[in-house]
Formats: sequence, C-alpha cells, structure tokens
Amino acid sequence: MSDQTVSIKTLKIDGRDVSARADETILAVAQQNGIDIPTLCHLDGLTPVGACRLCLVEIAGSNKLLPACVTTVREGMEVFTESEKLNRYRKMILELLFSERNHICAVCVSNGHCDLQDLAVRLGVDFIRYPYLHPVEKVDASHDRFVQDDNRCVLCGRCVRVCGELEGAHTWDFMGRGVQTRVITDLDTPWGESDSCTRCGKCVHVCPTGALIEKGRSVAEMAKRRQFLPYLTLMRQEDQQ
Repeated sequence: MSDQTVSIKTLKIDGRDVSARADETILAVAQQNGIDIPTLCHLDGLTPVGACRLCLVEIAGSNKLLPACVTTVREGMEVFTESEKLNRYRKMILELLFSERNHICAVCVSNGHCDLQDLAVRLGVDFIRYPYLHPVEKVDASHDRFVQDDNRCVLCGRCVRVCGELEGAHTWDFMGRGVQTRVITDLDTPWGESDSCTRCGKCVHVCPTGALIEKGRSVAEMAKRRQFLPYLTLMRQEDQQ
C-alpha cells in the first residue's frame, strides 16, 4: 500500500469555498458540488480532451478563458463559471457548430434527445448569426445495425475515445483538417466493411447528436444509454492493478 498522501487544494467556484484533490479538474470539482458547467465533448468515463470549448471558465488573475475539463485546480484559485462574457462565447461556439453542418432538428431522429439541441435551449440560441455552409456529407448505412451521418457530426470525439479506451477496438479516428475533418472507420473503410468493429454500440450511445444512430429506431426511442461508461472505466482500472 502506498504511503503517499493526497494533496488537497482549497479554492472558490462562483463564490463557494470548495476543496479538491490536486489532480482533479475544475469541471470534476464543480460537478461534485452541484455546479453545472455546459459541455459537449466531455463524458464521465472518457479521457477529457477540451475539444468543444463550451466549458470555458474565468479565473481571477488570468486574462484567458480556460476549459474546465482539462484545467486542474490550484490552491487559492477563484473560478467563475457564469458571466456575460462566458455566455457570449458559449453561444458563439454553438452557433458555429450549427452553421458548420446540417443540424435541422425537425427531421433528425435524435430530436428531443440531443445534447447539442439541449445546450442551444439552455443558452438561448434561437437564431444563427453566421452563414450556413450547407455541406453535403456522406451517410454510411453499410453497417447492418447502425448508420453514420456526417451531416450531424460535431467532431466531439466521443466515439473515437470510447471505442479506443473502453472497447479497445480503435475502429474510429479523425481524417482531414479544419472544416474538412471527418470521423472515419478503419482508414476510411465503410463501417459495414470494418474488420475491427465489435458491433457493441458504445459509440452510438455516447454520440451527443444524431451522427450515429441505430437502424429502426424512431424519434421517441433515440434516448442514449451512457450509464455503462463510469462502470466500465472502473472495471478496466481494477483489471490493470
């Protein structure tokens, strides 16, 4: 048994005194104390990557906005999770996501069960100030159980991480740069022809939008099941000890 002691830090989040382990992130500490910070790419049980930038927070003494999911706590840190500046940036990020691809909620099977849609409602995004790019992205229905619709993808990377970190299949990855970036299977092989896919469906259930869906599901059935992630992560850690 290790004799090392865990370093505890004290800090303030939105004026509240909280304590945390030195290796914990601002987002984790906020969640433990009932403080809700919006995020899209983060999911408990997966490695945080800071991709979506919706969890930006202000820190006293810093002129930068920092992503809460990958910023660890410091002693005496004072964090602000809500402000006019933060809300303005978060709304801008959401508007850019909506304008970059084709998120027409009324005809999406994940309508009403979509993290992107929920965040837009929460942050009051009721119109888009930026021109729509209207790309025509591929829809891959080659898999016998699932469909991949790149038009709905927000490049959060949840599918890539859950497939690699929990399933160990590494079927998914990114290809391209900037606005041309896409999520692909097996060096851009059609999903149905993938040799590495285990058909477990974890990638489908962590997708925050309608980019990955299960065939034959109606709108009312598209609620995602994600409760398995923390459990599987714990089991994996115990197996490695």
